[in-house]
Amino acid sequence: MTDDAIDRDKVWKDFAKAVNMTPAALEKWLATEDSKSVGWTEKEGTESVGHHSGRRIVAIKHKTKSDMTEDDFTHMRKVVGYVHRHLAQGGPKQDVEHSAWRYSLMNWGHDPLEK
Repeated sequence: MTDDAIDRDKVWKDFAKAVNMTPAALEKWLATEDSKSVGWTEKEGTESVGHHSGRRIVAIKHKTKSDMTEDDFTHMRKVVGYVHRHLAQGGPKQDVEHSAWRYSLMNWGHDPLEK
């Protein structure tokens, strides 16, 4: 097994743990105004980085591991890093359910209220 294969296996497993929303749930979420209301955009009126990432995550989740490209694995690593950093910040003390913190995580495929 090559170092590259080991890394891909780790990324695959880490991504599966970090992204706890199904493709259907994520697609439904991304269609909401709450989803579109959060995140950083490069310029006014454009899709946020997180929202775009969510669409990529849906596409990735519909692929098999053998169909993944290097770009897919790069994005998967980015998703894992984002989810871990965002969770480490901790959420709001009140009303986590309706917080921008949760909405942003959900755009990246992770619902912190899911077990």
